[in-house]
Amino acid sequence: MNGSAEQIETVVIGAGQAGLAVGYHLAKRSREFAILDGDDRIGDSWRTRWDSLRLFTPARYNGLPGWRYPAASWSFPTKDEMADYLEAYAACFELPVRTGVKVERLSREGDRFVVSAGRHRIEADRVVVATGAHRTPHVPAFAAELDPGIVQLHSSEYRGPSQLREGGVLVVGAGNSGAEIAFELARTRTTTLAGRAVPEIPVRHGSPGARLFLPVIRFLGHRVLTVRTPIGRKVGPRLASGATPLIRVKAEHLAAAGVERAPRVVAARNGLPVLEDGRVLDVENVVWCTGFRQDFSWIDLPAFDENGRPVHERGIVRSVPGLYFVGLLFLYAVTSDILPGVGRDARRLAAHVARLPAASHGAGEAYGSAPREMQVA
Repeated sequence: MNGSAEQIETVVIGAGQAGLAVGYHLAKRSREFAILDGDDRIGDSWRTRWDSLRLFTPARYNGLPGWRYPAASWSFPTKDEMADYLEAYAACFELPVRTGVKVERLSREGDRFVVSAGRHRIEADRVVVATGAHRTPHVPAFAAELDPGIVQLHSSEYRGPSQLREGGVLVVGAGNSGAEIAFELARTRTTTLAGRAVPEIPVRHGSPGARLFLPVIRFLGHRVLTVRTPIGRKVGPRLASGATPLIRVKAEHLAAAGVERAPRVVAARNGLPVLEDGRVLDVENVVWCTGFRQDFSWIDLPAFDENGRPVHERGIVRSVPGLYFVGLLFLYAVTSDILPGVGRDARRLAAHVARLPAASHGAGEAYGSAPREMQVA
């Protein structure tokens, strides 16, 4: 063992909502842990999304364990308000979060995990990977064949219309991100939205009807469509990984805004995007709303199947004792990777960790304080 390595009982990788929820429950059980995050501030994964983004779920469902989200129950927070809540949550419960620590490799030496982050080396008895369901922005390979004069942004890089050149814009991907961004861009430029049609929720977002509809959907996604029910095992993974139905901006809103609909983009020709029907679009900008891919290549442990997906039982990796995942798509239920679902999974994993023997070493500052409950209306 490296004598200079820091030793911590449990390392949580990722200080998003899943990692903070795990931290809350570990602190509640007085376990030694530290949360590592590569961003400069807690909540930066929300702050760096496009400027006009608001959450789709109302405030009543956005709180983490021990502290309800501090806003009107049926309001929809901005992405910056959500980021600030996460930062305040960690401060309120004195969770030991270390920002600016980007984990580059997770491996094992003997019976200890080794977390490598630049010059930092931490040895741990347990590791919870809370980096979430998505990490790496995905764009098709032919994007590199587009004319270099075309501005290309992935949705993770898009902040607002000022980033784009004058002229037409093609938004690729007709899910919620694509619909919202296309709707915004249509105010200032000719906008085309390409991609297969996506289903829509049958009520207006935020309406009285939605207040009746959403609790039913949440109950189904949280309690019925789980790994424990036959219907959940049959349709849950498909629903969790598929396109979410359009929630706020729908086909009628896009049509009213003048957004042109188009089929999928399948190739590039002479530096321009080509549609599935053979048409070539002459545009000045492309925004790729084509999602993200899981990337666990930094984990050097036998915890994955032939497709690189973690093999686990509700987040517990039996093949690598002491390794856990939280915040994954359909980890337990359809809601497992979103705010309304991470708390339950975090509580269960923390309880499993707490049943294991405590480490004999100490890390002093790595302890979180035992949280107090906060209920803010």
